[in-house]
Parts: sequence; structure tokens; C-alpha cells
Amino acid sequence: MDLTLTENHRALRDAVNAFTARHRDRAPKPGGGRKRPDQKVLEWQALLLEHGYFARTIPRDYGGFGAPRDVIELAIIADAFSRAGVSPGIHNQGISMLVPTLLEVGTEEQKRRWVGPTIRGETIWCQGYSEPGSGSDLAAAQTRAAVQDGHFVVNGQKIWTSSAHYADMMFLLCRSEPELPKHAGLSYLLVPMNNPGIEVRPLRTMTGRAEFNETFFTDVRVPLDQIVLSRGDGWRVANITLKYERLLLGDANKLQQRLEAILRMMREPGPEGTPLLDQPEWRDRLLRLQGEVMAARHHNLRLLTEQAEGVDSGLGRLIVKYHGTMLGHRLTSLAIDVMGASGLAYEPQGEMAEDDAATTWHIDYMYDIGLIIGGGSSNIQKNIIGERGLGLPREPKAAVGA
Repeated sequence: MDLTLTENHRALRDAVNAFTARHRDRAPKPGGGRKRPDQKVLEWQALLLEHGYFARTIPRDYGGFGAPRDVIELAIIADAFSRAGVSPGIHNQGISMLVPTLLEVGTEEQKRRWVGPTIRGETIWCQGYSEPGSGSDLAAAQTRAAVQDGHFVVNGQKIWTSSAHYADMMFLLCRSEPELPKHAGLSYLLVPMNNPGIEVRPLRTMTGRAEFNETFFTDVRVPLDQIVLSRGDGWRVANITLKYERLLLGDANKLQQRLEAILRMMREPGPEGTPLLDQPEWRDRLLRLQGEVMAARHHNLRLLTEQAEGVDSGLGRLIVKYHGTMLGHRLTSLAIDVMGASGLAYEPQGEMAEDDAATTWHIDYMYDIGLIIGGGSSNIQKNIIGERGLGLPREPKAAVGA
């Protein structure tokens, strides 16, 4: 991959830098994403879409900017926003996970109906995957979808459903063919969250907030056409979404944004009047993390290039979630330490509270511990990397009755 900037690339870099300088007062605070977008966030999202700094390569027919895929352009835009400390837009489950899934395997009607409202932040999605008895073993899902009178009738329970308490829609993995083997009997449905029979119960975490939920389905009716691909194809579709989920959870651009924010903090005078960046022990810790973030960003460029070329990245894609979540937690750990005494105090606020910078770092620190487990725990990710990526033998199962 040639990383040399062309004249057009340099012109784009200058344009993005000018944009962030001119409009930074209109931007919401970076980060967040754990509550429904307010009007300021939606207006900022619209401005980014208008200029092609968000959904740049999504076709105009589906609400995107419609530019040809250029990996270097995407990197230039992400780098400019992170260095400026300006919000790069909304990166939630609908935008980062469902939209690319629909673009890959959705029908034309599904893409036209859902992609535009989702990338504009108007339609918020949650993910109905994990169940009390099937988290790591996702294919063991038992939520049922029986066909009756031209509808799927859904009964069952999901857990750890992020954003379900304010989402408009859910992409739901459920068992529609109970007579088939577990991987073959699943379907992937698009379910309105205001349908009768859906009950959402918040789960409060150690942040003091309820960002996850239990979701119960009692005779919930979903039209037969609200399915991605066909009955029994749910495992295939779910794995496409999981591919994008791993990239979201290990997002190299988000890591870069955090690194830049920490760097700005470390340039400020510390308790002794000198910037922490001037102290060798702090600088050494920062540089080690900076090297890992740089490696993650260049690896992301490799993955984007292979995706544009239609190449299966295999092992390269599998390592992103594990590495990104572990590195993300080490970055927030450094931020908490850099904050000194203020890094020790945390007072939980309500879900809709406007967080200050310190509170945001505290929440990210605690939330990141959960991300090491969520979306496939690190131990499960290691098994996937070893077995699917490196071709190592499967971990032996314990003998029955042992």
C-alpha cells in the first residue's frame, strides 16, 4: 500500500483542517454515544454528511456522500478530526454494525429504507444477540420465531442489549427452524422496539448508569419481509455483523482520539508546575502506548485496503477486537493516572447528565473493562484467533461426568 499523499490528498487534508477550525464550536463533545443523540449531535452529523466527512463511500442512493473508496482519504479525515479533538460523528451499533451488514447482504428495499435514517442518527438500533444461556456460544440462542398468519411471532429473552431503553429498532438473532442443527436454524430479523410484547428492563453497571438491558419478547409480531437474507441464514448474517462489531470495538481511530486527548492533558502544567510530558517515567509510558496506537492505525489501513480489494483479511481482522479493547483500557488507565487526585473521585450521574471531561474518562475506564468481556471475551477471542486464524487444534472438551 502506497502511503504517499497525492496533490488531491493534500488538498483534502487542508480542507478538513479548515473545516474543523471553522466549525469546532458547532461540534458536540467527542466521545459519548451512550444516550440518544440530541439536536446538536444530529445537526453536526448532517454537516459531516454534507461535506463527505462521514459515510463518505456509502452510495448517495442510500443517503451517503457517494465518493469512491480511497483508503488514504478515510485516514486523512480520521486523523484530522482526532488531532483537532473534534467529534468525528456518531459511531453506534446501527451505523457501524448494521449499515455495513445491510450494504453487504441486505435487499435493495432494506438498504433504501434503513441506511439513510440510520447514518443520519434518526433511527437508533440495538443488538439482540446474547441470552442468559448463550453468550459466548451465540449459536445456542433459544429465542424463538414461529411463523403465524404472515408474521414471525417472537418469544424469548435477550440480555446485555446496549441502548435497548432508547432504541427504535433491534437486529435480532432468533431460532426460526428448531428442528435444524443449532447453527442452521437461526434467522436475523429487524424488529421495531415499539411493537407490543417487548419489555425492556435496565441493568445498572458499576458506572452507576443503566446502559445495558434485559429485553423480553412475548408474542411479538414481525412481518415476514423484515428478515435479512432467508430463514436459516441468521448465523451467516450474524457473523457478518460480528465482523463489523469487532472492528468497532477495536476502532483504531477511537484509540488515536484518546491518545491525542491524553497528550493534550500531559502538555498542561502538573502539580509541580512542569508538564507531565517532560517527566521521563510518564513520557515513556505514553510513548509505548503511542507505538501501539500507531501500529493499530496502520493495521487498520491494511484491512481497509484488503476490504476494498475484496480480500478476506482472515487473521488480520480477527485480532482487532482483542488488541483494541485491551489497548483502549490501558489508554484510559493512563488518563486516570494523569488526572492525579481528580482521577480517584467519581460521582455517578443520571443517564442524561452532561458529563465533564473527568467524568467521561471515569466512565470510559469502567466501560472499557466491560468491553474486554463484551462482544466476545478476550479468552474467547484468543480461541478464535488460534483456531480460525492460525489453524491450531480446537481446545479439548472435558469428558462427560469428569
